[in-house]
Amino acid sequence: MSLETVIPVLVQPETEEMILSRQRKNVRRRRANTWLLRLVIVVAWLGSWELAARFWIDPFFYSMPSRIWNRLAGWFTTGTDFGSIWYQLWVTVEEAVFGFVLGALAGVVLGVLLGRSQYLADVLAPFIKAANAVPRIVLASLFVIWFGLGLASKVATVIVLVFFAVFFNAFTGAREVDRNLIDNARILGAGRLAVLRSIVLPSATSWILSSLHTAFGFALIGAVVGEYAGSKAGIGFLIANAQGTFDSAGIYAAMIIITVVALLAEWGIGHLENRLLRWRPSITGSSTV
Repeated sequence: MSLETVIPVLVQPETEEMILSRQRKNVRRRRANTWLLRLVIVVAWLGSWELAARFWIDPFFYSMPSRIWNRLAGWFTTGTDFGSIWYQLWVTVEEAVFGFVLGALAGVVLGVLLGRSQYLADVLAPFIKAANAVPRIVLASLFVIWFGLGLASKVATVIVLVFFAVFFNAFTGAREVDRNLIDNARILGAGRLAVLRSIVLPSATSWILSSLHTAFGFALIGAVVGEYAGSKAGIGFLIANAQGTFDSAGIYAAMIIITVVALLAEWGIGHLENRLLRWRPSITGSSTV
């Protein structure tokens, strides 16, 4: 038997199913390696912190993972000194969500409006820049004086933080609309409202949704800072109380709770973004850093 007749027998062509199966295995292997590396980093970090707090640094000031875990377990089993941890968490999330919705709506409406009106943008530009330059976190104390220790002062703080994060993206998204599309729509008889609804808003959606990821983080920050400045309940209130009693484990525990809430919100916003932007072409391939 000649070599030419042996090679075709030994070399079998790959089918499409075989290629897809190999790609799925590579994706699963890469994902497993990624999570394994993340786990190693977390374990190394927590382990080094625990050892350092036991032998080199003072755990009274820096705490340690075991104490933080005990504080979290105590909060979720027996509650805090000020009631159920679920109630404290609900207060903070309620403030953040209300302020997030109101601030995002205001940012989208005003951003799109000014993005489509050069005259209004020129008139209001110095006022918006001045308001953006104000240290907005400091306003939390002023809002407590104006609106008291209840929900209103925290929502006001959140609105101020969320508004600018959304406004500038909505403004840019409205400005980046292809002028030819608008001109063609108007030639075909579309009015201002139709252009805004069918061209401007869909075009600015990706800009707006990308800003929401950052904006909800700002919403949680605003709620916690507002509670820290003055409140009767909430995660920020727990942080302020822990600081006053030198309970560093309590401060870390509250930070972990807020971080988990932020990650869950990030996942939800990402899921919403994927559903609303299905029309975008998918980006294939991967990049390595």
